Order: sequence, then structure tokens, then C-alpha cells
Amino acid sequence: MVSRRRFLPLLATIATAVGLAVAVVAPSTSNAAAGEECRPDGLYQTPGVAVPYCSVYDTEGRESLGPDHSRRVIGYFTSWRTGGNGAPAYLVPDIPWTKVTHLNYAFAHLDAQYRVSVGADGPDNPATGMTWPGVDLDPSLPYKGHFNLLTKHKKQHPNVKTLISVGGWAETGGFFNPDGTRNASGGFYKLGAQPQATVDAFADSAVRFIRAYGFNGVDIDYEYATSNNHAGNPDDFWISNANRGTLWAGYEKIMKALREKLDRASAEDGRHYLLTAAVPASGWLLRGQEAYQVTRYLDYVNIMSYDLHGSWNHFVGPNAALYDDGKDGELAAGGVYTAPQYEGMGYLNTDWAYHYYRGAMQAGRINIGVPFYSRGWQGVTGGTNGLWGRAALPDQTRCPAGTGSSVGSTTPCGNGAVGIDNLWHDSTAGGAEVPSGVNPLWHAKNLENGITPDYLAKHGLDPVNDPTDRLTGTYKRFYDSTLTAPWLWNADKKVFLSTEDEQSIAAKAKYVADKGIGGVMIWELAGDYRFDAARGQYTVGDTLLTKINDGLRGAAPYGSRKAAGPTPSDVLDVSATVSGFALGDNNYPITPKLKLTNNSTTTLPGGTRIEFDYGTSAPGGMADQSGFGLRVTAKGHSGSNVGGLRGDFQHVELTLPTWQPLAPGASVDVALSYQLPIASPSNFKLTFGGKSYAIASDHPRGGTGGPDPTGTTTTTTTTTTSQQPNCTAPAWDRAKAYGGGNEVSHRGKRWQAKWWTQGEEPGTTGEWGVWRDLGAC
Repeated sequence: MVSRRRFLPLLATIATAVGLAVAVVAPSTSNAAAGEECRPDGLYQTPGVAVPYCSVYDTEGRESLGPDHSRRVIGYFTSWRTGGNGAPAYLVPDIPWTKVTHLNYAFAHLDAQYRVSVGADGPDNPATGMTWPGVDLDPSLPYKGHFNLLTKHKKQHPNVKTLISVGGWAETGGFFNPDGTRNASGGFYKLGAQPQATVDAFADSAVRFIRAYGFNGVDIDYEYATSNNHAGNPDDFWISNANRGTLWAGYEKIMKALREKLDRASAEDGRHYLLTAAVPASGWLLRGQEAYQVTRYLDYVNIMSYDLHGSWNHFVGPNAALYDDGKDGELAAGGVYTAPQYEGMGYLNTDWAYHYYRGAMQAGRINIGVPFYSRGWQGVTGGTNGLWGRAALPDQTRCPAGTGSSVGSTTPCGNGAVGIDNLWHDSTAGGAEVPSGVNPLWHAKNLENGITPDYLAKHGLDPVNDPTDRLTGTYKRFYDSTLTAPWLWNADKKVFLSTEDEQSIAAKAKYVADKGIGGVMIWELAGDYRFDAARGQYTVGDTLLTKINDGLRGAAPYGSRKAAGPTPSDVLDVSATVSGFALGDNNYPITPKLKLTNNSTTTLPGGTRIEFDYGTSAPGGMADQSGFGLRVTAKGHSGSNVGGLRGDFQHVELTLPTWQPLAPGASVDVALSYQLPIASPSNFKLTFGGKSYAIASDHPRGGTGGPDPTGTTTTTTTTTTSQQPNCTAPAWDRAKAYGGGNEVSHRGKRWQAKWWTQGEEPGTTGEWGVWRDLGAC
């Protein structure tokens, strides 16, 4: 079987679509709701539901992980390593249960009726029907297969939580039929466009599924709800490209329904069910995913901080670098290091991805991903021992689907490693091999040590008759301490394999421990290694898992608060949303509108100071085009990020004009402008009358759940457009046409049209737009 995992398309030069949609909640005067004292900071709570958070979290909102762990160690366990056709098996008893805190079963899918499913029951179903010689099942359970063994072993290790992961690379937009063919049903892509009743029925099926098989929650692996063209599995382009403008809204609808259904089931069952997601690390993907507004529905995120370089293009680099080094060949070719607005910031590394999500979530609700597999190229030229070299496929008319000329790109597709250098073959839906240098790390260790292993034939290789399947040349290990990345370089074959080993994993574990991050996620457990002395070769083991545990042992409890400092104890019922994004590659620079809506009964007077934070994944150059005087007053980081971003937040202040109070029910828009991707602006603070307030839409600890603007409840709002009294020019009228030289007043300023215009609001068209700012009235 193939890994069925990740094969990213071309990465482009950066700038991302970012937006925020946060819940409107009623301020809380007490912690009367059952379990509210344990709710994690920022986590949405379904209105009217007493969720038993204390069954999973302590009174600081930190997850209870058992006596031996203060941070999460999350392993993906895959369904397909069953030992079929003589291939090596990796079964539930092979998992080092004392060294993990969570197990994600990969994968379930959406069936043709949008229900969570692992296929029809039967003796060949690995999840529910399969058995294995010498492996004892729990006879008291009504199902067999992996699920039986997971439940059996979880009884022996009650602190380990199991989650069903739904989707994945191959099953986001379809599912596999019993004969192994793929049904391109549309999956998550179609589900998000369905009526609310259909989405609710999906969420109900997820609840039934975890109750039936004893899971602790649901992990969503939707790859990917982005507005970028040619993103995700090429087999899904027929639906993803056609609907890319609506995918994110559909994803939000799905996650909100899941959160609310799981909350209701939690209240009924007396145990909090987790909702998590595998989330992108690529700035190219994130640019088309607005502000990752779904973070408020998630107990935590697992960052897929790997596949940052691969043979989908010709730029040779590390699969999962921890830091940028200022030399990334792909970023350099895209002008990222030289464009002054980006400040030389590199975005293809784990540290950048962590800070993207840190802008919207506390460190403890974030886990970084590490790959227990390699990626690689052949025919590499240039670079230093292959690093930052190039390897284009010689015949660009034969690029794999989704890359290079196959999608009309001018960036060459890569010459992926094959044969003995591609043991875990990525494949197309039709079963064709995708050259990509994907290997379990135990195989990479055999290559590094010049060991010809005894398992090649079991993985479909024929070293007797096929020269590419033979061990030739020397695979020398190299390590870059700035990137925190190892690789193997075979100078004879010009093969570069990006790997992980004890040194890089120890560095990443220390990074997690030092920054208060929630933990580490592993794709996938079956790629770890140990040396088998009896066989004289490396095989499946737990060397790297042990290294992670060693690095996290004794670490202080993870960070449980979103803000870096104290937050106001009083909560005002105000919501902040960000919307209005160009699709995908058109989103340069990022210019959404921040809408503040006053849902309270108190008027926000003119002069109210508004503050918020955004992540240092973007430079501290945010500005507004609405005359609100927005400025970044404190920078957590500026300049290049070689060796890591120094701080978590850029801090912003703006002021409601003195002539523009915000009455109850009213809203006001602030046109923003920034460059690189950020997740939801957060940690809002409003100050007026000598007092400061948090806002309810941040879901601060101590607040309670309430209506959400993405739901079906609607409220009528008015946009405040009053003029300062001494503005003598006529007020701008959206319906009126203006010619060059016409003057208007708007938001306390005079504006002059440079040419004919109609419907373009002064203050939103930018320096080079139609309206010239003539200053205050």
C-alpha cells in the first residue's frame, strides 16, 4: 500500500488572504456554566450547553495528559500497514503506548451520503473486520480490526486519547471503493456547499461514530479549503478549482457544526469530546484561507510543518526545517528576500508556521508536526552538497499531475527520486508511482549506513533486474544547524534526501519545551527506527519517539493564555470580523476590512481606543486606509527571521474618531493593509471612560457561549457614517458619479477625485487609487 499522504503543488511568492470571524457572545458575570472554569482560553462554547470541560482540562484550561506528560505527543496510526501482500505490518500492539498521549487513526472518509465511514464491514476491512495471526482481540467488543485493538490497549493505557481522523490527502475529495479504486465523490469540497441540514447530519454521524468505537474526538484533515488554484490533490482539481471562492466558508460551516454537535454530545455523556484539525504550514496555502477563523472551534491544531519542499518543483531544500536561513532557493527565486515590504522574512519553516497560529491561539493549543519520512530528488545540480540546488525533471512534458507544465506553471516540476530512494511510493488515484523520494526513516538509516536491507522485494523493488532498485554510491549525512535540518547526499547519483534524526528531533523537542507549545504531532509512527542487531539492519522502532519524550520530560506546563500580558476582567459584547479577500494569487497586498460591531447596550464614544494583536508571521507594517490612525505601537519582531522570530505579537492601536461614536447595534469598518499571512487578530481591548474591556468575540476565559455571526441568527446593523460638523464639502454618496477634480467629505476628511468614479469609498482606494486625501476638514 502507498502512504496516501501529502503531495503539495507549486509554492508561489507570498502574500496571504487573512480574515477573522469571531463569535458574538454575551458577557458573563459568573462561572455558573458547568465546567466553564476549565474551558481553554479562546475556545468557542455552544450557546446554552454546559460542556464538561473539567473532564479533560484543569482549572487553568490545560489538557490533562496523565502523570508522565506535560506536553502532547500525538502519533498518526495508519490503516493500511496491515501486512497484506507480504509487506511489513505496523499494528496497534507495535505502538509504544507509554510514549504517546494521543493517537489519530488515519483515515475515515465521507461516504456518498456525507456520513463518516471507514467502509463496509467485513473480514477485509482493516478498521472493523480484519484479524491477524497471533494478535489477540478483545472478544467483548462487537467489532474487530484496528478499532478493537485500539479500544483494548486504551483500557490498559487510560491516559491515551484516540481520535478518528477524517479526510487526508486521498480522501478529502473522495473515498476508496472495496476494490481499491477511488470514488471521486467530492467529499469535504461538496459537503461545505450543502444545506445546513446536510452538514448537521454529517456532524451527527461523527458523534455516532466516536460513540460506537470509543474514540475521544474527531480530527479533521481537509486538504485544502483554500482559494488558491491547483491546491491539494490533483484528483480533486475538478471540484476544488471550480469552487475555490466558497471553500473556506464551507469549511467554517462544517467545523462550527462539528463543534456544536460534539459539545451537545459531551454534555449528554459527561465527557468532553475533542475537535482538532491538521492545518497547513505553507504560506501559499494559508494566503487563500483567510484568517483561519476555525481556530475558535478547535481544542488544538496540529501543524503539518513538513512538505515545505518537495519534488513538485525543482527547488531542492529541507522537508521540515525548523528555521529559515535566508538562503531558501524557492523564496529567493520569488523575490521574497529582496522585496522590502517582506523585510526578508522566510515563510517555509516550522517557526514561521507556529507564529502564524500563535497570533490567534495560545501556545498550548498548538502542536508542531514532525515527519518520520524523507523527501528527495535525483539529478541535483548546484547547491552545497545538494542543499538549495535544483533538480528539474528532464522532460517537462511528463510532469506529475498538479505540478509544472501539467497545470500551466512556468516553474519546472522536480526530478523526484525513485527506486531504492522511493520506498514509500506516493501514487496517483490510478496507482501510478509519483517520484518523490519518500522513505520511512528506518530505510533512510540503512541507506546512510550502506546497508542493503532484506525487505526491498516486499516493497515492490527488484534490485536484481532494475538498477535503480540497487544500493549504489554513498549516502553521506549532512546537517545545517541554522535550519535545524539533516539530509543525505549521494554525490555519485546526485540524490538528495531530506531526513530527520536524533539531532534534529532533539532540537525540535527543545523548541516545543522552551516556547510553551502544546506538543509534537508525528506523521507517521511507522516511520520511526531502531537497529536490529540480529538482522544487521535498521527496522521499525521508537528511537525518535523516545527522543521526543526525553526532550519534553519535566517541561513546565504549556502556555494556556492567548495574550502575552494581563487582559481586562470586564467583557464588552463587541464582535470583530475581518472579511473581503481577493482569491488566491490576486491577494497582493492583503487588504480586508475589519468590522467592529457593538452588540452591547453601551455606546462606544468617539475617542475609544481600540487595541489588538496579530502574529509576527507578518511584518509590523500594518496600516489602515480609513483615517482611523491605525499604527503598530509595539513590534515583537522586525527584519529577517533567520534563526527564528523573536516575539509572538505585533501590537496595534487605533481610535474611533471623536465625531463617530459607535451606538448599540452599529458597526464600523476599518480598511486594513498588510503583507504576509496572519491568523485571526486577537486580544482586543477597548478603552474609554477610564476603563478597559475585553471583547466577547475573543471568547476570553470567564465568558460564556452565545450566538455566532457565522450561524443562522441574523441581526440588523447600521454603519456609522456621520460627518464632523465643520466638513463643508458635500458628503460622499456611494450612488453618485464623480468626475476628476470633484471634492467630497468623508469620515472627517476632504477628498478629491483624480478621475471618474462611482461607488469607490474614499479612504479605501490606497495611495494610487482614485481618491486623493486632502487632509482633515
